[in-house]
Amino acid sequence: MLRGKLQHTPWYSRVALWIGIGLLCMILTVVGFMLAGDARSTESMKWLQFWQTLTVFILPALTAVYLWSEKPLEWLHLNQGMTWQTAGVAVGMMLLAIPAINLLSWLNQQIVLPVGLHDLEVWMQNMEETAKQMTERFLKTDHIGGLLVNIGLMALLPAIGEEMTFRGVIQGLFSPKQKKAAIWIAAVVFSFIHFQFYGFVPRMLMGALFGYMLVWTGSLWVPILMHFTNNCVAVVSYYLTERYAPDSTWMDEFGSGSTWYVGVLSLMAIIVICYFFARERSAAPRP
Repeated sequence: MLRGKLQHTPWYSRVALWIGIGLLCMILTVVGFMLAGDARSTESMKWLQFWQTLTVFILPALTAVYLWSEKPLEWLHLNQGMTWQTAGVAVGMMLLAIPAINLLSWLNQQIVLPVGLHDLEVWMQNMEETAKQMTERFLKTDHIGGLLVNIGLMALLPAIGEEMTFRGVIQGLFSPKQKKAAIWIAAVVFSFIHFQFYGFVPRMLMGALFGYMLVWTGSLWVPILMHFTNNCVAVVSYYLTERYAPDSTWMDEFGSGSTWYVGVLSLMAIIVICYFFARERSAAPRP
């Protein structure tokens, strides 16, 4: 059996193996693009979203950890559950963080690059607009079945796959003494890989929050739940807004602009909750 055969190899060898598996899986992604047919159709886009999440995030993470450890689920911290109280705190934090995320996104969008980098700035703006149009087209649906499919493809699968990769694999490559560095490195890579500059800061800080929650609880299911909650709120709010208030933008703007103070209060509340949560967890056994 191959399980755990590479557990004593140097970290750089494991990283090379993981990247190699990822590249192989990317070939499968290209094949998926070819099999999808008309990539311009919404149905093909949704098929590609499923295939990409599976081959870029889930399969490489599971395969690499299977080779690294005799207990892959334990290595990924998927063997540790969470209490209802912890789950409630996790969901509550993400709901409470919505104004703070909007505020940080708004501030991030105010960044103006130097004149010499004007072409780069235009390129990033075009990338952002293209990503926004594709997301809106992907999410557009007028029935509950389509909403449930979108929740699965845009909230559930990415939450599992991305957390396995960034918090499970990348953070797991570092020693316990390097946990803070691991959290922030994983958070930076997590934000960068989305290739959306004008959302880089809030996404990085959200990734760091997920990383700290993994360290504090010992369970990857906690950041998975938080990631799912954040994405699910976005998917459901888009559906409800398009259906009942198509001209409303309050969900995306609440906490920024004229309501910046709500975003500040939201951010302060999250910091306070993290402080007390971390202090309690450091003084009590994990669930």
